[in-house]
Amino acid sequence: MNLKLTNIKSLGGIHPQGTQWLRGANLGQFPTLENAYLVIEDGKIASFGPMSECPQDDLPVHDCTGQHVLPAFVDSHSHLVYAGTREEEFNLRLKGASYEKIAANGGGILNSAKKVGMTSIEELVHQANYRLQNLTNYGTGTLEVKSGYGLDPENELKLLRAVQALNEQSGTTLVPTFLAAHALPAWAKEQGLEGASYTKYMLEECLPTIQNEGLAGFLDGFIERDYFKLDALQHLIDASATSGLPLKIHVNQFYDIGGIQMAVEAGALSVDHLEVMSPEAIKALQGSNTIATLLPSCSYFLGIPYGPARELIENDTVVALATDYNPGSSPGGNMQLVCNMACAKMKMTPAEALNAATINGAAALNLSDCKGSIAVGKDADLLITKAIPSLEYLCYDFGTNHIQTTILGGYIQ
Repeated sequence: MNLKLTNIKSLGGIHPQGTQWLRGANLGQFPTLENAYLVIEDGKIASFGPMSECPQDDLPVHDCTGQHVLPAFVDSHSHLVYAGTREEEFNLRLKGASYEKIAANGGGILNSAKKVGMTSIEELVHQANYRLQNLTNYGTGTLEVKSGYGLDPENELKLLRAVQALNEQSGTTLVPTFLAAHALPAWAKEQGLEGASYTKYMLEECLPTIQNEGLAGFLDGFIERDYFKLDALQHLIDASATSGLPLKIHVNQFYDIGGIQMAVEAGALSVDHLEVMSPEAIKALQGSNTIATLLPSCSYFLGIPYGPARELIENDTVVALATDYNPGSSPGGNMQLVCNMACAKMKMTPAEALNAATINGAAALNLSDCKGSIAVGKDADLLITKAIPSLEYLCYDFGTNHIQTTILGGYIQ
């Protein structure tokens, strides 16, 4: 689609072509252009600049007087495709049960896996599409979607095929990840499998089909003291090397068992969660090319520590923000709210939060060449705000949707 946005109050997130990510002091720079125009041609950003240089042509015009424009959010960690909900566990936690205790009693991930096993691909797509429409309205243009609620080869592949089907009918870009090790199911225990051997089994059983059908672009595992340990991570590292699928690893949510150091050494694209961090883990990320993806809405919902954003930024780490949208620990996918939490609870500035939710989120999916910033040639995934005072207001005023219009691939959604 071809379209011209005119009279933009401020056009934000303008980064030089070729910018892969932002770290350190650069993360605090969210360059803007006041009183601007932007031209979309064939779904790409064709040109932009001050209104005084706006081309006079026959393109359809969308007047943005009083409104701001920025790149659509890139949510690089979610579990969007699942079956049913888990509000009953929320009630249990309010009565004192911990996330770990609920999981040990067959709730949590195992609860979701049971529901997935009883749900068709068509119904999974139907449920996820409803959630996705809400996310699009709140400004998400690209969304990573993990499997991980199947826990056996048949149902893990079912989840990935559901993501594929949803992606084919959606204007939002969905990026699938095979979460091979999320929780240990009862059938695996009965067969004598434990964390590492189960992980190896799932990789061997699923990866050939995943690669043949193009079902996933990344590998993941839940590396935690009470879930999957470093020997399971080694199997993921080995599988990544042979399959060519980069690693995105859940790690350091409840305990620090050395997973970050091992993942960084293996060249993981990202390490996600990071609520519990040792000096050694922070040092491992310092100056590395592994992206630290922080999930403040999970911390909020579970009442656990927030990731140390300031310390990571000051130690030259690439920081991204994401929602962790899932039915158990973060049942919400509003990236505007995530940006607010990052500022209020992790002391990020609005500029840092917006960059972490756009260009660095794109980097955490190897998509910063086409997503996450305003640059000629990039996909026209754009947000037009309501008539708010400033772009910083997006991170300040929470509880209200400040996005008026979402444009994805040049099309108004």
